[in-house]
Amino acid sequence: MSRFHKVVTVAPDRDRSGVSHSLTVTRPLRARKIEKDFYAVDGTPTDAVMIAIYRLLKKPPDVVVSGINSGANMGEDVTYSGTVAAAIEGVLLGIPSIAVSLASMGRLNHVDPKEYSVAARFIRRVITQISRNGLPEGSLLNINVPADEKVDVRRYAITRLGKRVYDDVITEKIDPRGRHYYWIAGTVRITGKGPETDYGAVERRLISVTPLTVDTTARDLVEELKKWQF
Repeated sequence: MSRFHKVVTVAPDRDRSGVSHSLTVTRPLRARKIEKDFYAVDGTPTDAVMIAIYRLLKKPPDVVVSGINSGANMGEDVTYSGTVAAAIEGVLLGIPSIAVSLASMGRLNHVDPKEYSVAARFIRRVITQISRNGLPEGSLLNINVPADEKVDVRRYAITRLGKRVYDDVITEKIDPRGRHYYWIAGTVRITGKGPETDYGAVERRLISVTPLTVDTTARDLVEELKKWQF
């Protein structure tokens, strides 16, 4: 992107998987300058976007790009994703935003650095189209790129969110002092991966582009609820 645009990176200083749209409000935050136009924030992805826009940048950016995340953010996982949440924060601040992830199906975070190249090239194409067409207010793009450097950057699908469930979600163990502790993890089972879904696209080695909206109102239910007597 820096070949054609000015890029400023403001990112969490460590892995923040699963933090969703959380803000750090119980302690002060610090932003450490690593080098020119590159900062590390000791908070969440949402913290990083807010600090960038309100304090570090002289003017709001044209686009917020969250990612490239190592590991997929598809289906219901977008509700847990710090990557998607950072893009949502950009939208809430009135800035066109995208979230980009490497969909390393079955390997989670084990990604070869070379595999970022396809996603990087595709982002540049997306930014060009956003510059030409814009994005509707309150909308963002969630992009998942198959983690394979041989994927064709020209092959993509416009998708909807698929569905997945986790089996054996909670693992219980006992520490040396006899106290119980728990790991939240599990085996992913995809239950909705039709060809029109993000899971279906990635399975076919296509780049998945899913439009999302921050307005989560269940509009079809509004009129029905008006008939209810609470």
